[in-house]
This record gives sequence, C-alpha cells and structure tokens, in this order.
Amino acid sequence: MLTNFLLGLPTMVMCLMLQTALLVLVIRYFYKHTDILDSGSLWSSLVVINGVMLLLVIGNLGQIAIWAWMFIMLGEFELFGDAFYHSAVNFGSLGYGDIVMSDEHKLLGALEAINGVIMIGVSTAALMTVFQSITKKLFAARNSR
Repeated sequence: MLTNFLLGLPTMVMCLMLQTALLVLVIRYFYKHTDILDSGSLWSSLVVINGVMLLLVIGNLGQIAIWAWMFIMLGEFELFGDAFYHSAVNFGSLGYGDIVMSDEHKLLGALEAINGVIMIGVSTAALMTVFQSITKKLFAARNSR
C-alpha cells in the first residue's frame, strides 16, 4: 500500500501542476479577450466561454493521460487506449469496473478518483467564475445602451 501512495501522490502533484498551468492560461486568455466582452456581444462571449472550456478540458485530459502512462509503466496495461479509458473512468470517479487493475495497484484507481474529483471541481469553479464575469459584463453592456 505504501508503494501506491509513493507513486500516486507525486502523480497527483504533477496533475496539480498541469491544472495550475492551464488555469494560468485560462486567466490570460480571459483577460486577453476582455475588450471583446466589453462589446456586449453574446456570440463573442460564447466564443470566450468555449475557449475557456476547451483549455480546462485539455487540462483534465492531460491529467488522465498522465495517470494512463503511469499505469502502462507499471505493467497494468499494454495499450495506451485501454489505459486512457481506465484512467478516464477513474478520474471521473465512475468506476465502471469493466477493467480492474491488479490487487497490487488497485489503490491507485481510488487515488486517481480523488485527484479527478478535486481537479474537475477546480475546472468547474474556474468556468463558473468566467461565466459569472461574462454575464455581468453582458448585462452591464446591455443596460448602458
């Protein structure tokens, strides 16, 4: 069990670093497009929201890939596609159970689920913050007309 923690915790830290980097990109992207948002256009606002969502999804998929590569390196899977699928199920905390890792590394699935719940929560919080900011800008632009 200790080995799983010694493997899982650094992996979680790598995922946190990736999530942080993507959040910085999201903040930069958002502030780079504030002039578009000030126009009050619904379509440009949707473009910005979709850009933010895309960056956040890329971050979550990257984290799923990090876990998948670790599972391959541990010999749990031979094909990246199988490892990525299993990782995505763990990350999303669905836990279908159609693919199960060996008893030796089974705890890593639970650690990934904890990681996924936290990171998906961070992504959701970032998206909602952007959404609320854009909504306020839209209402302000519409009320000033």
